[in-house]
This record gives sequence, C-alpha cells and structure tokens, in this order.
Amino acid sequence: MLRRHKESASASDSTFYQLRADCAHNVPDTKFKIKIGKTLSVRKWHAAFTHHGSLHIASVLNRIQSGGVHPAIRGEVWEFLLGCFDPESTFDDRDHIRQARRIQYARWKEQCKHMDPHVGSGKIITAPIITEDGVPINDPLVLLEATAADQQPGSTTTTSNADESSSSSSSSANHRLTDKHTIEWKLTLHQIGLDVLRTDRSMLFYEKKENLSKLWDILAVYAWIDKEVGYCQGMSDLCSPMIVLLNDEADAFWCFERLMRRLRGNFRCTQQSVGVENQLQHLASIIQVLDPKLHDHLERLGGGDYLFAFRMFMVLFRRELSFGDSLYLWEMMWALEYDPDMFSTYEESGPATDRSAQGYKPRVKSTRQFGKYERANMKSATNGVDGPVPISVFLVASVLKENSQKLLQEARGLDDIIRILNNVNGNLDAKKACAGALKLHAKYLRKVASSFHRNLRKP
Repeated sequence: MLRRHKESASASDSTFYQLRADCAHNVPDTKFKIKIGKTLSVRKWHAAFTHHGSLHIASVLNRIQSGGVHPAIRGEVWEFLLGCFDPESTFDDRDHIRQARRIQYARWKEQCKHMDPHVGSGKIITAPIITEDGVPINDPLVLLEATAADQQPGSTTTTSNADESSSSSSSSANHRLTDKHTIEWKLTLHQIGLDVLRTDRSMLFYEKKENLSKLWDILAVYAWIDKEVGYCQGMSDLCSPMIVLLNDEADAFWCFERLMRRLRGNFRCTQQSVGVENQLQHLASIIQVLDPKLHDHLERLGGGDYLFAFRMFMVLFRRELSFGDSLYLWEMMWALEYDPDMFSTYEESGPATDRSAQGYKPRVKSTRQFGKYERANMKSATNGVDGPVPISVFLVASVLKENSQKLLQEARGLDDIIRILNNVNGNLDAKKACAGALKLHAKYLRKVASSFHRNLRKP
C-alpha cells in the first residue's frame, strides 16, 4: 500500500538530517530548500498513483527535475528512480516483490552469519578475523554495543571480544579455509567496519549503534553476493543514504544494490586499469571538444588522465556537498537519465550486474516516461554519437568549466589542480550543476553530430 506522510511546506531539509552539535560548523551548509510548486510534495506524489497503484512517472520526473523530492517521501521515490519497481506495477505487485526481496535478503544474511556470527549481531568488526592464508584469528576487535553517544568525539571503543570469538572460532581456529571467495570476503569485513565508523559521523542518525551495525551488515552481505567486485572503499558513502531514508534493512539493501548496478563498474579494478577509467576517458574527450584550451593546459601539467576527478565519480559528489544537497543532486541525476525499462532489465539479469552490461532492449514506452537527459541520448543515437555517457561525467565537466579560468590562470601543477577543485567543497550548487551539465551535454551532442555529418559529406 502507499505509505502516507505528513509534510510541512515550511520545513527545511536540515530538519530531516540533523547534525551533531559539535559538527554543525564543520560541514557544508545545505542549499536545498523545499519549494511549493516545484519540489515533488507528499500530496503530488500520492496523486500520481492510480487507484490500482500504477505511477504516472512523467509528471513525477518533471517535478523532481524542477525542484527535487520532499525528504518525507525520498525513500519510496528513490525505489522507483533506481529501478526497484516498475512504474506500471500495482500496489499488490509491489507488495509481493518487496516481500520476496526481504526473504531473499534474509537468506543471504543468514549465509553470511553462518560464515561469521558477527553479521547480524549488532557488532562491527574493526580488525582482521582471518589471515590471507585462510587461518582464523581469535579475539578480533569489535565495536562495543554502547552507543556512539557514550564515546568521546572521534574515538572508537573496541574490545577483545573473547566470549563471542570463542564460540565462533573454537571449532575452526585450527581449520584453515581454502575457498578463495570466502577468504576474500572475510578479509574485507574489518575494512567495512573501519569505513562505516568514518561515514557520515556528523549526523545524529549514526549516534545510534544499531544504525551503524545496519550499514555494516548491508555492506557485508553485498560484498558476499557480488563475487566479482566485493567491497571497495567509497561504497559506504553510497549506501549510507539508503539506511537513513528506508527503515527496513532489506529495502535499504535493494536500493543500494540497484544503485550499484549503475556504479559497480567504477569499482572494478585490475593491475592494468582503474574501474572508473572509462568515465575519465569520456571526461577527457568532452573537455577536449568543449574547452580544448583547458584540456591542453591540463595535459601539459600532467593531468591529461583526469585522475584528479576520481573521487567525484566514485562517491557522486558526497564530499563536495552537504548530506541533504548530495541527495538532491542524486535524485535530479536519476530523474534526468530515468529509463522505465530499468526494472525489467534488472529483473532479467539478476543481482550484482552492471546496467551498462545489459543488451539492447526495444523501446516500447512513451518518450515522456524517460528523463530529459535520456531522451536527448535517444535522439542523438542516429546522429553519430556513440553509446550514452552517464550524466555524472557532464556534471564533473561542468565543475571543470566553471573553474576553467581559475585553472588556466593559477594551476602550475597537479597539486594546484587538486587545490582548486577541493575549494569546490561546500560551494557547489546541485541545481546549477545539473543545469550546467545539461547545457554541456546538448552542446557536446551538437558538435559531435556536426562533425559526423561533415564526415558523411566527404567524398
């Protein structure tokens, strides 16, 4: 059924994502404001559903692209934006899907708990529990069940948890593991714990120990089911908003899993290349076309590989924006590149796969059901433009263009490039960045199409 919420037209975003008093002056101010007539309100969201539960996605996308989503309904709106549900599904359809997913998540979590009893225990591992050779380590350090409020800011309370470890490892301490995947998973658990303790710690939400352990559990389960990528640093920043927005742990997991469909390629690294390399190459090509002077300058300084933009891609501007503004940016991005075929494509391919790896699917929906950015990509497909580039690439390009003069005048080395871009932190306007990305995208498509048609006319 559709969940009902109360809303206040005058409520600010900070009301929903409260900060610790000792951190309030150390985080960027939130620029997002709830605007009557522009922000997708609770009332407009409820009105977008038919009697049986299908969603008029076109009107919802227009609202989000105009003014974002009211924080009271963000979680359930995101489930559609990320492809958890088909907009044409009914209330009953979604109830069945949600229940099946919760059962599946419980099964995966139980598998993980069987391999390591810290999963689901309310505790967080902060030191290795196994050697690289597969030998279990007795008495690993775990976070005490005391709440973060009982600790001094910045401190981490740990203990040698002998009682639990004895029960979990007494029978296996002398048994060396041989399964490579199990060893690799167990080796990541403490790294997940360390990252979780550093994630969004300025928020009151994470003063509650159960919220920290929920984040750790979800990342541990995901690391197990995604056998190719596992867990990498940065994933905790992407998963954290799901925990904040969705009360049910399984629902939060599936939202994160859907987000990783878009982004897991960024985390797939080898000795020869970094996962985000494709997007960095796209960024280089775009800047070369739209601002060749800046591109040449960056190349002369040794930044032609654009690795200085690595962080923006990996965590989607989480470090450049306040918590609330990063959510606002994300939902605008997803609305702009929304594809109503996402749900069916994901369901057919199974969990922990790439969106970009899917085969071509016939377009059967009205173009109004697609996001503005996606519609432009569909239109350009016949004009010599190669496969679609994620809007995040044009967002980074818009940041570089916005700082083009400063980079040209002040940057004399890679350190200067990084310093100038670090100054973006806290000063980035999410809506302006999206508008700038759309303009650059349109300009880029025109230039590439023009070049394509000129080449066609050549004898």
